[in-house]
Amino acid sequence: MDASHFLERRRGLLARMGAGVAIVPTADEKLRNRDTAFPFRPDSYFHYLTGFGEPEAVLVLVGGDDPKSILFCRERNEEREIWDGFRFGPEAARESFSFDEAYPIGEFDGRLPDLLADQPALWYSLGQDDAWDRRILAALNAIRAQVRTGRHPPPLIRDVRLELDAMRLVKGPEELDLMRRAARISAAAHRRAMAACRPGWNECQVEAELLHEFRREGSAFPAYPPIVAGGANACVLHYVGNDRPLADGDLLLIDAGCELDGYAADITRTFPVNGRFSGPQGDVYRLVLAAQEAAIAAVRPGAAFQDPHDAAVQVLARGMLDLGLLAGSLDAVLESEAYKRFYMHRTSHWLGRDVHDAGDYKDGGEWKRLAPGMVLTIEPGCYVRPADDVPPAFWNIGVRIEDDVAVTAGGCEVLTSEAPKTVEAIEALMAGEGVR
Repeated sequence: MDASHFLERRRGLLARMGAGVAIVPTADEKLRNRDTAFPFRPDSYFHYLTGFGEPEAVLVLVGGDDPKSILFCRERNEEREIWDGFRFGPEAARESFSFDEAYPIGEFDGRLPDLLADQPALWYSLGQDDAWDRRILAALNAIRAQVRTGRHPPPLIRDVRLELDAMRLVKGPEELDLMRRAARISAAAHRRAMAACRPGWNECQVEAELLHEFRREGSAFPAYPPIVAGGANACVLHYVGNDRPLADGDLLLIDAGCELDGYAADITRTFPVNGRFSGPQGDVYRLVLAAQEAAIAAVRPGAAFQDPHDAAVQVLARGMLDLGLLAGSLDAVLESEAYKRFYMHRTSHWLGRDVHDAGDYKDGGEWKRLAPGMVLTIEPGCYVRPADDVPPAFWNIGVRIEDDVAVTAGGCEVLTSEAPKTVEAIEALMAGEGVR
């Protein structure tokens, strides 16, 4: 993404802030064991505003009559670059990412009191990180110690995430393009997994097919730990063991998406390990697919965020009655929420830089209205655990179908449509189209 996009976002945040100072640090590096770190991923808010991918960095935005953006980052270091790779350094970072000023990260604590002194407000995510809170409080106390010289700390502290959440909720064209690419890569990975899967494989072998496709197509890592859940494991919503053998007659639920340049895809598909749905499996699957189709049809500008969920629940509740999973009237099942026994999660969440992306779901107690540029998942499911009052033919059938949906001016766009999801399309792919 071109640096101009990040510059425009910083200007947008400065306009929302008015006078004051915002501080947005990136994530810390985390040790995996002893002296080996986990792969570094920048903080989503920081990267949204900067595009800068190195650790040990912080953005300072100064609002008011002379607004400016300042980056603090690591200095060039020949020895460390031999071991760890290229560093921009402050001067190159300033030029490459369109900052007004840039300084070594080692100067941040010393410069911070001067940046904050006599400002009307500090915009910062207080409480997110204890170490950063202590650094900010130390700077504020340093200013208070100079009160007799006429200097004062900002009288207001505001959560910068509130403004950034509102900005991140509506994606720009460049963000949607990245999300389409992430969706295409993830859909190809699901096709690959379907085509390769067979009885006797282990869940981890199917996971390897997904990860192979992600990495081959340029994704650095999955957007979240993949769920590869066969048989009864599909009824565990966040199962990530991915280490059990797959039996003939099992369904396999895969919830997996790649991350591409900081943007996530999130797809779930459920299919038979042997390539053919049994009668009860097909019944539950078609029910969930009908619920998803109803939910997607409810995505349009002006609709409430809750509308797709309500549409899915109506279909699922009626289907559970028709299949004999529940008894009584539809109104009674909806009012009592008896359907939650088999469908216990919500149908949607925001999607973007984070899998559960930034953004409020309600405004003033009312569900937020959908608008073009918003992206949400649509993911109804049905999970049937063994029980005395449940027909045994449905035991251990877990089905979820999830797509990524962007709100458009005329309705919506299903970004992940290249992942097969009808019974016929899945069975055809598994019958011999092969790995694509």
